[in-house]
Amino acid sequence: MFPKDQILNALTKVIHPDKKKDIVTLGMISEIESKENGISLTLTPEKSNDPFISSIKSTIVRTLKNALGPDVIINEIKVQPKVIVGKKEEKPSEVLPGVSNIVAVASGKGGVGKTTIAVNLAISLARLGYKVGLLDADIFGPSVPKMFNEEKYRPEVTRDGNGDHIIPLNKFGVKVLSTGFFVDPADAVIWRGPMASNFLKQLIVQGDWGQLDYLLFDLPPGTSDIHLTLVQEVSVTGAIIISTPQEVALADAIKGIAMFRSDKINVPVLGLVENMSWFTPAELPENRYYIFGKEGCRKLAEKMDVPLLGQIPLVQSICEGSDNGKPVALDDSITGNAFLALAEELVKRVEIRNKETRPTVKLQITK
Repeated sequence: MFPKDQILNALTKVIHPDKKKDIVTLGMISEIESKENGISLTLTPEKSNDPFISSIKSTIVRTLKNALGPDVIINEIKVQPKVIVGKKEEKPSEVLPGVSNIVAVASGKGGVGKTTIAVNLAISLARLGYKVGLLDADIFGPSVPKMFNEEKYRPEVTRDGNGDHIIPLNKFGVKVLSTGFFVDPADAVIWRGPMASNFLKQLIVQGDWGQLDYLLFDLPPGTSDIHLTLVQEVSVTGAIIISTPQEVALADAIKGIAMFRSDKINVPVLGLVENMSWFTPAELPENRYYIFGKEGCRKLAEKMDVPLLGQIPLVQSICEGSDNGKPVALDDSITGNAFLALAEELVKRVEIRNKETRPTVKLQITK
């Protein structure tokens, strides 16, 4: 346990980006609970629409770890604004009312490491102190269960007056649902498009997601009925596109960006993530070998006017972590920190998007 005075003293280093004063002086810390199992805080901004709350929460976690030690556990950072701005009904979607931001993780083609990025990004957001969910929407090829080493997990279903509720797996600080939790790993999922779409709707609507800062959707590669189902069912905050630097992957990434930016869908593209940017052998950590090309996503990001959120190297530990159910984002390693940096950049882009752009309108399809 840490004394409250020591915690408050550390928090004086957290500056509100707009007010230019620390959050302790501003009176934004109303409650501190320090126990053996970790620290919990209550953050009280002046108004509920303060666009910097997410980045302040992230900075709090980083500051406390720097001041109190990297092993300190931040259990929860509650946000209780003094003034609620706007009506609750103005939330962009009745579905998932407790979810603040919905982020689609997509790729133009398969094999670029989209699910690896989605899993490690979700864990990194949780490590930064956010409440995070991950929905494996790759209905026909779910690989999220293996990456969490939970291929035998079968969700519990509860029932109350509001219907059935599917209880997600809760591991590494992330709530997870996947088709893979409902079928045997050796069985092929042979469904027509409407069946797959209906099952995705069920995971969205009946999943017991609760209150989340971020819900990530790991979408199948390409463009499909699943993508349309997502934008019909919920108001997607934004999409990130995963690609390798290879020309053939970049060509398909352009299609993915174009789909989300189309007039009907109109979902903001938060940025590109370049996976397998270079290969660094463990015995030569200073060397970089650009196997799939160099800076391909950076050039595409400039061309398409989207941010480059991060570059993830091709490292053996990432592959091994995905295969053995211990994602690399759990570690304070160079690659683990690369995913933390990616998570921080995503938070920043979501904040900018929410401050400058109106909520996304769900896609309406009429016959």
